[in-house]
Amino acid sequence: ILAGCGGTSTTEQSATMSGSSTSLASSTYVPNSRGTVTSTPTPPTNSPSTGGTSAATVTSVRFESTSAAAQSNVPVTFGQIFAPGHLTAGTTLVGQLANGATVPLQLDIKARHPDGSVRHAVISAILPSLGAGQVVSMNLDRGTASAGSAGSTSALLNAGFTTSFNATVGGVRYTASADELIRKNLAKAWLSGSTANEWEVSAPLKNSAGAEHPHLTARFSVRWYEAVKKARVDVVIENNWAYEAAPQNFTYNAEILVGGKVAYAKPSMEHYHHARWRKTFWWNGSAPEVNVKHNTSYLIASRALPNYDQTLSVPESVFADLTKRFSGKPSEPMGNGLAEPYMPTTGGRDDIGLMPQWAVVYLLSMDRRARDVTLGTAEMAGSYSSHYRDKNTGQPVSLIDYPYMTLAGNPGDTVNPATKKSEYFPACASSTACKTPYTHDVSHQPGFAYLPYMLTGDHFFLEELQFWGMYNVFNSNPGYRDNIKGLLRPEQVRGQAWALRTLAEVAYITPDSDRLKEHFNRILDSNLDWYNAEYSNNAKANKLGAIVNGYAVAYTNNRGVAPWMDDFFTAAVGHAHDLGFAKATPLLKYKSTFPIQRMIGTGACYINGAMYAVLLRDS
Repeated sequence: ILAGCGGTSTTEQSATMSGSSTSLASSTYVPNSRGTVTSTPTPPTNSPSTGGTSAATVTSVRFESTSAAAQSNVPVTFGQIFAPGHLTAGTTLVGQLANGATVPLQLDIKARHPDGSVRHAVISAILPSLGAGQVVSMNLDRGTASAGSAGSTSALLNAGFTTSFNATVGGVRYTASADELIRKNLAKAWLSGSTANEWEVSAPLKNSAGAEHPHLTARFSVRWYEAVKKARVDVVIENNWAYEAAPQNFTYNAEILVGGKVAYAKPSMEHYHHARWRKTFWWNGSAPEVNVKHNTSYLIASRALPNYDQTLSVPESVFADLTKRFSGKPSEPMGNGLAEPYMPTTGGRDDIGLMPQWAVVYLLSMDRRARDVTLGTAEMAGSYSSHYRDKNTGQPVSLIDYPYMTLAGNPGDTVNPATKKSEYFPACASSTACKTPYTHDVSHQPGFAYLPYMLTGDHFFLEELQFWGMYNVFNSNPGYRDNIKGLLRPEQVRGQAWALRTLAEVAYITPDSDRLKEHFNRILDSNLDWYNAEYSNNAKANKLGAIVNGYAVAYTNNRGVAPWMDDFFTAAVGHAHDLGFAKATPLLKYKSTFPIQRMIGTGACYINGAMYAVLLRDS
């Protein structure tokens, strides 16, 4: 058997295995997690794919024109991740084009590393020109931060901006207007500076008498580029209040008006309960036709994304297939994009992994077709009935605020002993009121919105990530998950894996000023503490490095586990370690034993390392 695996002797295998363990334990990369580790990791090698570089260069981007005509004064906004220490406090960025021209950049910092350096920011610029089909390279160089004046909503309104949404429900017309809400000083700033300003407003739909619809709400994000007098406007319609009585589906005639003209209309749209949909438009001119091509090498080297093989070449047939499948109904509001409609479906799937297949294709290629599918499917993730918004905060509902909320168990399990009130979500209006073609779950859940938010900086994708991150921890019975701790231990191992992946990502990238940042970090810490107590720091834990809680040992008459499922969990722990969560490191060292032993351990054959089930015990 050993010869059939490559002829390695038992002694050589033991030495190799030992070497692997030593290498992992003494890695020069030390995670930096919210100040719990003082060492700073070695910054990743910066290898921009185009353009010259200097010591001032952090990374680079390319702007690809997708237009058949030349464009001038092109507004662009995108998200950018930074490795620890690469963009220190008090430093900003300047765009350096390949032709030597300098472009001012607006930097809206959203999250910082524990050392104070920038982790994630939203960058805005006006490109002087972009020829038909041209690709323009830009280095992002360090510069000295200077005070920039933010624009005001007055300039937007004085320019004549208007956008509204109408829904005719059961013969009654309901409406909401972005410009009216802005005039009432209800706007919250998302981007603020001399290049781009973005404001968010929201309100329940109202009828002509001023009565609010109990469930339907409109949310608008208006991004204003004053220099070119253009605005991008997001229109998001939601049916997702967490504690509104009698949740149900609603069918209505939808109509969006931008600048007084109908920009979108759909009759008899069925809006599923606890779901939302989004459409994006441009006011006062056409949308800029540009694809931002990020520096894939830098993104991966920052450790914010998994280490996918950058030598892979994506065939043209893959892009054609993605485009074909993401068309028609799947790409329309209440569609499902490329995600599996019935999420519990088993077997190999494009959407299962640390990232979905289409997102990896986008990451490795930066092709606009893969971009459209990746962002589009993340939008369509809003169609699943997993979105619960808190009226009190206006944000996705939080387990820290409602430690006994759940979708599972008995109502009696949800009584908060401190408040004496039940935190059970209200039942649907009837047995048929909440029917939907989609079924979501934790154990087969794609990573929808992390990459889209990282690379766009769109608030919609941030909240999509937060909705799924919180759903994963309140989905189980309050007692089983230890209430406010949100422990993932009751889930299948694959469910623990994908929930942990999303939890680490949302804790990592949620803006520092967002109150949910601390909530997600607390829940992640609680989970890592439990796993370390159960496995990494437990002398009685199995020496194989296998996860055995939950439904893990359910194979071959309760004697074996699914190693592929266990590997999902190991990958998720490794991802959390790379994101800098120090408590994931001892768990990774414990978990890594299992795949290594199955590949090169004494008497093991790597060919069988990925078998469907492997025996762990005799009885």
